[in-house]
Amino acid sequence: MNNLQIYRKRIIPPECILLKDDTIIEANDEMIITKWQTLRPKDEFNHGSSVYFLKHGVKVSKFYRPDGELLYHYCDIVDYEFSEDHSKLIVTDLLADVIIYPGGRIKVMDLDELADASEHDLITPSQTALALRQLNDLLTIIDRDKFDKLQAPLDKYDL
Repeated sequence: MNNLQIYRKRIIPPECILLKDDTIIEANDEMIITKWQTLRPKDEFNHGSSVYFLKHGVKVSKFYRPDGELLYHYCDIVDYEFSEDHSKLIVTDLLADVIIYPGGRIKVMDLDELADASEHDLITPSQTALALRQLNDLLTIIDRDKFDKLQAPLDKYDL
């Protein structure tokens, strides 16, 4: 995975952006760990780190306030596509997200967008089913108090 380029592909709004400023900390067949600055800085957060779980269709990110305090964990339900030579990874956001706040409050996000994308044929039926299954798997992990295993790779580097 030398010289790997990561692209973020969104369905709503449609875009595919090279994450050229993300720094890859670790990459192997199981996961890719990055640190980054926000593409569009916001008052409440401006940097973070992410771990892409390549076999599980989830990306777990830590969003940090400008003062370095953790704002929340943001979990994207995603699909991955490598180029033939594995130098390019396209991460397609399948719309469903889960936010986990310090203290444990959980918020499931953007299921309305997933429904809209499905209704308007912006996402295939198989992608919709994949998103729902991966969301269910993530919520089961959280419910069973196993989320620490998903955040551990980021904690390992204190990112």
